Amino acid sequence: MKDEQILKQLRDNIDRIDDEILRLLNERMGYVSRIGEVKQTSGTAIYRPERERQILKRLNSKSTVLNYSAIEAIYLEIFAVSRNLEMPQKVAYLGPEGTYTHQAAESRFGAMSAYLPLASIEAIFTKLSQKEVKYGVVPIENNTEGAVGITLDCLRRFDDVKIIAELYLDIHHSFATKAESLDDIKVIYSHPQGYNQCRKFLEDHLLSGVKFIATQSTAQAAQMASNEQGAAAICSKIAAKINNLPILFETIEDNMANRTRFFVLSDFKNQPSRNCKTSIMAITDHRPGGLVELLEMFRDENINLTKLESRPVKQLEFKYVFYIDFDGHIDDSNVMRVLSEARENGIEIKWLGSYQKGDGK
Repeated sequence: MKDEQILKQLRDNIDRIDDEILRLLNERMGYVSRIGEVKQTSGTAIYRPERERQILKRLNSKSTVLNYSAIEAIYLEIFAVSRNLEMPQKVAYLGPEGTYTHQAAESRFGAMSAYLPLASIEAIFTKLSQKEVKYGVVPIENNTEGAVGITLDCLRRFDDVKIIAELYLDIHHSFATKAESLDDIKVIYSHPQGYNQCRKFLEDHLLSGVKFIATQSTAQAAQMASNEQGAAAICSKIAAKINNLPILFETIEDNMANRTRFFVLSDFKNQPSRNCKTSIMAITDHRPGGLVELLEMFRDENINLTKLESRPVKQLEFKYVFYIDFDGHIDDSNVMRVLSEARENGIEIKWLGSYQKGDGK
């Protein structure tokens, strides 16, 4: 059999399988629509990260070729389409278009959702509080630069906004340009931080001497480079995609371990499930042993703390608020005992959310 005939037969088989996949997806979406009707009647949350995680793990246990990452990439988009069929979703994120927060939001809510880029993290909380959007995505910490203070401050101030999920995103800078070769590049656009994080790549490719123009964001860098001959941008993949800017090199940062943790915010409470994490804020009096007493309460109940961050309470003198992440759900009996004891001892506690642990690695 000639190669052309073999290829045709293989492609015909793929077409047949694609037809079957589409038929099954349509059947799946029929069940999704019915679930959406039930949820809207009962007021049940549309976004269920713990249910999605269960599906991914179950499918991974059955797969013989695709690994977990491949299954996740396919099914996260299916989940996003499904949620939009249940109820159209509007998602606010820290803009502009093409930022890493945009990339994080799209990784969970897919291409079908309506996105609202906003200029500040506080604006996202405000839109959520005013019920103008259902979901918000904000950065909470970076593994090299630490916590995002304004996110912590807003979590304390906005009582009706809750953490419903967390996700981790590897921050990879790409080198994108319409130029045919590196020799044709006359100017490089980027945010100064992004540019400085790629110094070794620039030196190795003899680009250190090329004119650098600082931009307000890597998203803006991609936009400017797309409109200029001989220009390149150091930017995110999504920024290059939005601006139809070809990516010449995908991963160019000096530190390949750069990761950012994001929160997905909304107005509902997740049900208890396995592998939950809870976030709270605690205000203790400025006295010796105040924080130690609280930490000992967690230790006595065998609850593992995963993060402790302090922030000044700017309206009160000599007081600090402690942001705490720990394993477990707010409704777990041992968690309830700790928080009850803390309040009895004069410690102010604010629950910020209980949610599925992300793949923090």
